[in-house]
Amino acid sequence: MDFVFLGKIVNTHGIKGEFRIKSDFERKDLVFKIGGLIYIDSTPYEITSYRVHKGYDMVTIKGFNDINQVLPFKGKNVFIDRNSLNLSNEEYILEDLIGCEVILGDFILGKVIDYAPGVNALIEVDYNKKKYYIPIKGNFIRCVDKDNKKIYVTEETKGLIL
Repeated sequence: MDFVFLGKIVNTHGIKGEFRIKSDFERKDLVFKIGGLIYIDSTPYEITSYRVHKGYDMVTIKGFNDINQVLPFKGKNVFIDRNSLNLSNEEYILEDLIGCEVILGDFILGKVIDYAPGVNALIEVDYNKKKYYIPIKGNFIRCVDKDNKKIYVTEETKGLIL
């Protein structure tokens, strides 16, 4: 299985076995669904409830309905199987962009080495040991070719390169 990192269990909430996940994953609508599977220590767990509370993803899992049952999960990372995302060819997650070449016209601007998730997500591009950042939102990325690992950017991107 190909796992994708969702976030980390930072604490429990209440006495009914709910735990709090800190996650910057950009496609939560595809992940946190009742009946969906999340993976903790490579073990699948079925989601029985989900809600957002104070910026955290609150989740309960099947068979765990007491705080004492979920306390051992505190501090663990949460993953999902990439195949369960069912993304179309035009859709992608930030993790898919790592390793892509960034292209402006006929010039290669570098390769994506990392990303910074969040409201204003960025990709980190490395070119000859020089790093710069390109926002995901806005008029900077023209299109993403996942199959050929290429990101085509617009002329506005020139202003970001120092």
